[in-house]
Amino acid sequence: MTPLFFSRKKKHLDETSYTSIYLVVGLGNPGREYRDSRHNVGFKVIDQLADQLSVRMSRVQSKSIVGDHNIDGIKLVLVKPQTYMNLSGQAIASLVRFYKIPLECVLVVHDDIDLPFGTLRLRPGGGSAGQKGVQSIIEQLGTDQFPRLRVGVSRPPGQKQGANYVLQDFSSAEREELAVILKEAAEAVMVFIHNGIDQAMNQFNGPVFED
Repeated sequence: MTPLFFSRKKKHLDETSYTSIYLVVGLGNPGREYRDSRHNVGFKVIDQLADQLSVRMSRVQSKSIVGDHNIDGIKLVLVKPQTYMNLSGQAIASLVRFYKIPLECVLVVHDDIDLPFGTLRLRPGGGSAGQKGVQSIIEQLGTDQFPRLRVGVSRPPGQKQGANYVLQDFSSAEREELAVILKEAAEAVMVFIHNGIDQAMNQFNGPVFED
């Protein structure tokens, strides 16, 4: 598959001028039964950003719920794909084509069982590490060179299967800390947008809570 690389010339979306555009995608599954699951932490980060920036997540586009925001000359597009996790790439590839956006300006936020709960990790690209939503995006874009923000949800205890574990809700103890983690993740997204991946990595990679 040919990688989706584009020029920086952007399609004019409205009457407000902007100098750049960023697509921030949170991965998850639609439906009330999945709303508070570990697998939906990407959705929760998007909700946190939408709340902080007063963005209405009300438009349906490319099999996604989408909201737009202009901030300091930047067009920010928040995205929650509604394809279910394993088909996330269908929605993302369609949006990347529509906005004609370079992949370094696409940030994918997702859960990661290989990171301890309360740990954030940004990186500029790389493999999926078994995350099916990320793998779908890689397949649809034809490249793994796009930034992502991994939000740790920890490995399942005992012999529990990871696929079942991520579909379960956070524990009561985890929920008490989750609000702080989501705010930190949202701040990491904003630093990425304003200052780039390197500064965001230096500032946010690691545990949210210090020992």
